[in-house]
Amino acid sequence: MRTRMQRTVVVTVERSIVEQGKGSGTSRGREVRLVFSCALLLLCNHISDQHHLIIIIIIIIIMAAELLRATGGRMEQLKQQTHTSSSSSASSTFTSSSSTKLRKISQGLSKTMEEHSGVQRKTSAVVESFSQVQKSLQIPEGESVPDFEEKLRPITAQEGDNAVFKAKVTGSPKPGVSWERASGSPLSDATKSFYDNINHQHILKIKNLAMEDADVYKCIASNEHGEATYSVSLFVTENPALDLKKKLKKRSTEKRREEKKPPTEEEMLKILAGADKKDYERICAEYGFTDFRGILKKLKEMKKKVEVEMVRVLKPLEDITAKADTNVVFDTILELKDPNIRMHWFLGAELLRIQYSLGKYEVKQMGTKHMLCISSVGLSDMGTYTLQVGDKRLSARLNVIDEPLKFLCDFKPKKVTERQTAVFEVRLSKKTDAPLIWKVNGKEVKRDEKFNISLSDDGLTYTLKIKDVKVSDTGDYTINIGDLTAIVPLFIERIPIKFISHLKNVRVQERGKARLECEMSSKDVHIRWLKDGCDISASRRYVFDNDEHKYVTSANLIVDERFASVKSGMSDTQCPTGSSAELCVVLDDEKVEGVWLKDGVEISEMSGVQVVKQGAIHKLIFSSVTDAHEGKYTFRAKGAESEAVLTIADPPEIESSVLDLFAAQPVTVKRGQTATIKIPFKGKPLPKVTWYKDGVEVMEDERTKVERTADSTTLVLSRCVREDSGTVMLRLKSDCGTAVATLHLNVIATPRESEFLELSGRCIEMKWKAPRDNGGKQVTKFVIERRTAGKKSWTRVGEVESSTTVFSDDKVDEGQAYQYRIRAVNAEGMSEPLETEEVRAGEPVEPPGPAPQPQVSNVTKNTMTVSWMPPGHDGGAPVLGYILERRKKSSNMWLQVNKELLTETKLTVDGLVDGVEYEFRVISVNRAGAGSPSAISNAMLAKDPIRAPGLVRNLCVSDSTNSSISLRWTPPDQGDEPSGYILEVCSDDAKGWIKATRIPIAATAFTVGGLQERMKCQFRIRAVNEGGVGEPIELMEGVLAMPPPVAPRFDLQGKLQNQMVVRAGTALRLNFSFTASPPPVVTWLKDGIVTAGREVITKSNNHSQFLISSCQRSDSGVYSINLKNDYGEAHYDVNVRVTDFPRPPKNLSLQEEVPGTVTLQWDHTPDLADEDGGAHYVILKRDTSTSSWFTVAERVYSSKYTVTGLLPGRRYYFRVIAQNFIGDSDPLDSKEPLIIAKEKECLSGLQLRKYISPPRQVKPAFLLPLKDHAVFRGHDCTMSCAYQGMPTPQACWYKGDSKISDSPRFWHSTANGVCTLVIPTCAAKDGGEYTLVLENPLGMAKCSCNLVVFDKDDKVLLDSLTNQAKKEKLIL
Repeated sequence: MRTRMQRTVVVTVERSIVEQGKGSGTSRGREVRLVFSCALLLLCNHISDQHHLIIIIIIIIIMAAELLRATGGRMEQLKQQTHTSSSSSASSTFTSSSSTKLRKISQGLSKTMEEHSGVQRKTSAVVESFSQVQKSLQIPEGESVPDFEEKLRPITAQEGDNAVFKAKVTGSPKPGVSWERASGSPLSDATKSFYDNINHQHILKIKNLAMEDADVYKCIASNEHGEATYSVSLFVTENPALDLKKKLKKRSTEKRREEKKPPTEEEMLKILAGADKKDYERICAEYGFTDFRGILKKLKEMKKKVEVEMVRVLKPLEDITAKADTNVVFDTILELKDPNIRMHWFLGAELLRIQYSLGKYEVKQMGTKHMLCISSVGLSDMGTYTLQVGDKRLSARLNVIDEPLKFLCDFKPKKVTERQTAVFEVRLSKKTDAPLIWKVNGKEVKRDEKFNISLSDDGLTYTLKIKDVKVSDTGDYTINIGDLTAIVPLFIERIPIKFISHLKNVRVQERGKARLECEMSSKDVHIRWLKDGCDISASRRYVFDNDEHKYVTSANLIVDERFASVKSGMSDTQCPTGSSAELCVVLDDEKVEGVWLKDGVEISEMSGVQVVKQGAIHKLIFSSVTDAHEGKYTFRAKGAESEAVLTIADPPEIESSVLDLFAAQPVTVKRGQTATIKIPFKGKPLPKVTWYKDGVEVMEDERTKVERTADSTTLVLSRCVREDSGTVMLRLKSDCGTAVATLHLNVIATPRESEFLELSGRCIEMKWKAPRDNGGKQVTKFVIERRTAGKKSWTRVGEVESSTTVFSDDKVDEGQAYQYRIRAVNAEGMSEPLETEEVRAGEPVEPPGPAPQPQVSNVTKNTMTVSWMPPGHDGGAPVLGYILERRKKSSNMWLQVNKELLTETKLTVDGLVDGVEYEFRVISVNRAGAGSPSAISNAMLAKDPIRAPGLVRNLCVSDSTNSSISLRWTPPDQGDEPSGYILEVCSDDAKGWIKATRIPIAATAFTVGGLQERMKCQFRIRAVNEGGVGEPIELMEGVLAMPPPVAPRFDLQGKLQNQMVVRAGTALRLNFSFTASPPPVVTWLKDGIVTAGREVITKSNNHSQFLISSCQRSDSGVYSINLKNDYGEAHYDVNVRVTDFPRPPKNLSLQEEVPGTVTLQWDHTPDLADEDGGAHYVILKRDTSTSSWFTVAERVYSSKYTVTGLLPGRRYYFRVIAQNFIGDSDPLDSKEPLIIAKEKECLSGLQLRKYISPPRQVKPAFLLPLKDHAVFRGHDCTMSCAYQGMPTPQACWYKGDSKISDSPRFWHSTANGVCTLVIPTCAAKDGGEYTLVLENPLGMAKCSCNLVVFDKDDKVLLDSLTNQAKKEKLIL
């Protein structure tokens, strides 16, 4: 029954799906039908409840219908987008499948749907696409259409989470960016778009996602040349915890068909698994679940079990015990569910920085096996190592065993020849921090020019070099390091001493330097010098030695008298007292002495005078010239004399006390008396004296006299009058300077006969006496005039009768000062006026004092606000107002800002010019007038306020060394331009941040020095300007003070050589400079094998030396130096050839095969096989009648030679010498003389007629021509050919078109019909064509060949030349 019903349901659903899918295409309908048919069969097999089955079938039919409609809509949308994108310049479309949210039909079915379907997603039908449209037909160079450098990515998130879209846009001009939703809906309130200045990205952020936020989001970038659009979908999935409220609301609205049943414990665990911890209690209360603590405990256990299963340990870490300088590996086997889980290794509590360990630590993984490799462990590496994987921690301990320190070398007595270098080498079993101390005869050896102490790069080999050893260096050398001690005796072999050059007779002039010298074979000898048999060894040179032998050499010394002439003489000198002076004479001979005289008397001792001789320069130096030093000075020498006069020239000077006295109080005399003004002075020579009165020069007359002495001057004024009052000035002038004294002369008279009876603010009343002399006529009236203080004009204010001598002036201003004058009038006219002193009406009123310095604030480019405080002194009357003035900085012109008096103490000044600095001052005003101006305000620049700078960008490390770290950065692009940067450093052992400089850094790069090697530092930087300090930006990780990794490379500026020739017995020294970081491992090879002989190798971080103090022939070969570190490898080869005098040949035999000739034959010297040595033989002969040897032949290379031209009946000795460019070997002589047989006598009766052969002449021709040659570079080449010709032709050699017969570079010979050319030590430039030309009177013949010079490394050319040599085309 059930099976039949299931089939019926399936057929019914299929028909419904077919009906729904008719409009969606045949293929799509078949796919949907097939999928849902399978789903129905599965559901029918598992759901027994018919009611639930019918509801699920209805849901499936609805889902199929929605899916088919969505598919149809999608096809229409794809068609529209395809049509739209065809008009754009570039577009690409990516489609992704969509899913549909299952809506729950009833409350009772919700739990079943959760169990079978899980959490599903909701989204619209979307397209992830990119399109680009170009608007401009032609785009200028340097500009472009907007484009996406970093494209958006689809996002899937749960309800309540945040979603962030990021895009990086390019284009010129800079495009504008906007965000839209494809559905046309506006962006939600929780959506925020902004621009990230640091990463240069446009960001769209959506907070607290809701199901309605699922859509296609478009990022649109546009400028004047086009537009680019990138669309991407946002998928939002349901959050079971958040969806709970919806379920509860839906349940409350429906009718309660059944009572609420609390969920089971398993169901509650599933519900809480997807919710936040803060919502646990609320969810349990809503579901009516009461065992809250129990469910929390089981939830924690469930999560812990899941977490534990993330990391499963199959093999833990194990403790390791290892020896020092060995490699150690910690390994563990882990089963990880997440292969990307992070792992961290710790030593103790410190995280191991694997990438900065320079190969010290290395992490490896082989399947499930995880390893930490530690190289060259030491005591500092001992400790507990921990591996942290997630929350899992595995630990193991490393114990390092340190072996005892010991010597690894034998200490044998060392024997060195005098003047050579003695080398002691000590190798230790391990590195140690204890210092190694060298001692000789109990005294510690310090490093200096003689002793060189070095340590190898591996820290195990100590070397002591004693340069230029002497017999005194003999002794026991002790090595101390820690508790170890060793003694090595040093013995010095003496070199026989002899005179290499003897003393020679010397002839010098008087007082000249005589140099007697001789050269000895050793400098470590005791010298005694004798003059006429007397010992003069107590001179400047002492050298001691214990030589028992005595050597003598002598010479004669003749001394001639010396004369000189003046090259540069003295000149007269003037100088002030107390100053320094110098008289100088230059002679043409520095050996001649001289004498100084003053006024004809020789100077022996004089205070403050020093006699100096500097070669040919003679000086008389005065430290402080006084009157005693004046005079005539003379310098006399043999054949030379010079004179000069020294005089003192002091500028005029008036004592400061006199000047202070005149400045403090004037010279006062009464009218009619005599004024005498005397001023003392100093000066040499006497200055010119000039007196001035009110700026006019005083001339002598009856009343005025000027007196002068050597040290003073006096001005005498007799019968002084009031008009003599004024400023008197004295001026003293000479060639050395000028002095001025100023004083005030005040001539006083008897008081005027007038007085004031009343002084008030309204009236001034005065009284006077009538004149004693009325001029012979009666005084008729008195006229009164006045003037305001400071004015020059007088105003008539009234007149009174002659009987009245009182006058009241009531037309006055209170506080104003006045001056009055009164004249008596008679019939003849007016008398001289009687002037009063200045009087003030009422209480005196003064202008106000200066106000305090004004302050400037609220500065913009057009305005400034100036404020000030009232003056401290108002002058006795209230301040009526203020006058504000301004000026440009460095200008003298003040401009009044306000037209009317300001009553406030603050004013905003406008109309300023942008970029100009202004200064302000304030003047207070009362009824007495304007007061003194205030102090000038600080200069302020008219500009808008400065904003603090933004974040510094792109802070990074540009370089680093063992003691410094270099940083660079980019200025911020927000805020105003910074004036500098504040860089702060924080090392591991520091308590806080420390400024790297006292003042801000102006540049965008800086090097922090003075760091310890491998010190780890953190850095942060802030921009600063007048507007304030910006926010700091910090490097993400600490930086170690160590140089950046560099592969090894050689310093090619050191002029490295590929070829090197060394004479046997001398030192072979190879020096190489290089750069590498970390320091490389240096290996020396000889012919491809590591050297381990008599050499001494010195190594440092950037230099290495290979030294053989006394080389041998066996040391010849190719020496290679290899440099290797973790970042690369380099090598260099040097071909070393050790040469010496050749060894002599052996077994000389003589044989006379042809009358008059002797054939010599001998065994080759072993050195002839050395092609690089250029060894050959020289044949000599000697008649027994003489002791002189004569050369028979040179450059003989065979072991057989025939000597011709011997005289019959003579006895000859023969000698063979091997020769190379170093020198000759010991000779090989014939033991017995060889007697040349005489010709046999003819028969006595036989008369033979002498046969005379006719003369024979032959044109030059080659019998055996030249052949092509090929030689290694650095080897010799010998070319030879056979010829005929009579008379003997002249041979001439050419290389190309250049004649080389006369060049000393080549050697050639022509003898016995054979021409030979020898090219020593061939180089690449010697390759080419060589031509031999033979010429005699009958004609000329030519013959040419080619020479090829090649390297041993050139295998291709070598193989080609070998094949040619086999075919006999050239000589190899």
